[in-house]
Amino acid sequence: MELEFSAEEIAFRDEVRVFIETNYPAQIKGKGLREDLSKADMLAWHKVLGKKGWSAPAWPKEYGGTGWSATQRYIWLEENARAETIPPLPFGVSMVGPVIYTFGTPEQKARFLPGILSGEVWWCQGYSEPGAGSDLASLKTKAVREGDFYVVNGQKTWTTLAQHADWGFFLCRTDANAKQQEGITFLLIDMKSPGVSVRPIKLLDGSYEVNDVFLDNVRVPVEQRIHEENKGWTCAKFLLAHERAGIAGVARSKRNVEKLKAIAKAEIGDDGAPLSEDQGFQRKLAQLEIDLSALEMTELRVLARESAGKGPGPESSLLKIRGTEIQQRLTELTLEAVGNYAQPYTRELGEGNEFAIGPDYASAASPIYFNWRKVSIYGGSNEIQRNIIAKMVLGL
Repeated sequence: MELEFSAEEIAFRDEVRVFIETNYPAQIKGKGLREDLSKADMLAWHKVLGKKGWSAPAWPKEYGGTGWSATQRYIWLEENARAETIPPLPFGVSMVGPVIYTFGTPEQKARFLPGILSGEVWWCQGYSEPGAGSDLASLKTKAVREGDFYVVNGQKTWTTLAQHADWGFFLCRTDANAKQQEGITFLLIDMKSPGVSVRPIKLLDGSYEVNDVFLDNVRVPVEQRIHEENKGWTCAKFLLAHERAGIAGVARSKRNVEKLKAIAKAEIGDDGAPLSEDQGFQRKLAQLEIDLSALEMTELRVLARESAGKGPGPESSLLKIRGTEIQQRLTELTLEAVGNYAQPYTRELGEGNEFAIGPDYASAASPIYFNWRKVSIYGGSNEIQRNIIAKMVLGL
């Protein structure tokens, strides 16, 4: 898709490009979002953006947003993908932040939003449980009211980067007798609270990105409840719509397509010709680009809707489904392109190790492929998203 920018939008693009080139932290250039980055590394760019006032482009201006148009936000995403920056983690900016400024009290907004914008406070998400993933409303973690506190007991799982978190937002059951979705409350919990413990889970790609979180008689002040008691499902649905819209990752998928094209030119097939000249591979890549262009149009509609002050609607489920499918197809084609060099565990030998096999671009192919199997599941599995579309869009 081609966009014709106005003179003002071109000037904005140039301003963004120069700002990134000038201010992106040197210690994380070229690293990408990897699990071996330190907490300081992953927050470095976020803190730069916080000082500039650019950390939350989608937020209303009154709460610290930029006030950018849909096209400006599109340009911002494109330029960050182009520079391969490490974006602000979504748990604060894209997930709990919008919940707080939409449903929170003035005191809660004043207390929590500044730390999210600045990148000084790291958040994690306490939704999934061992028996409640896609069927989130069946969660069992309990919060019992005792005076000015809730006492929370239960277990959350697949809690991304909880080992670094300062705070977490948790869904807890506060009424065991109510219908599943009507007895849930949304609580903000200090991860340093007595009774909170975090246990890392080793993933197939060898990383420790996710965790189990155990809550053992954790006392949570009532003023850390967002919205009404037993009305947390309203917050949960609102948050998930924002999360799903962000999962699509169109701009970064476009950048990864360009990388894949470069790999295909470098890889030589059995016939002595580059893989990029193979008609079968060309067909797969062309179909991927067509699907990505179509998805980009949907993303622009969502950006325009948000710029008009409307939250993401059921189209966020469309973005989530197609975006994650495209991301997975990209990892599959990359794995196909690097062929025998896609050894799953050579990374464990260490960078620069004399036993490392193949070109540098091949070393991450398998780990990324394995890791990205998750993208069609988190944020609500793609099967669940199809049910949402059938109900809210098609009326089935």
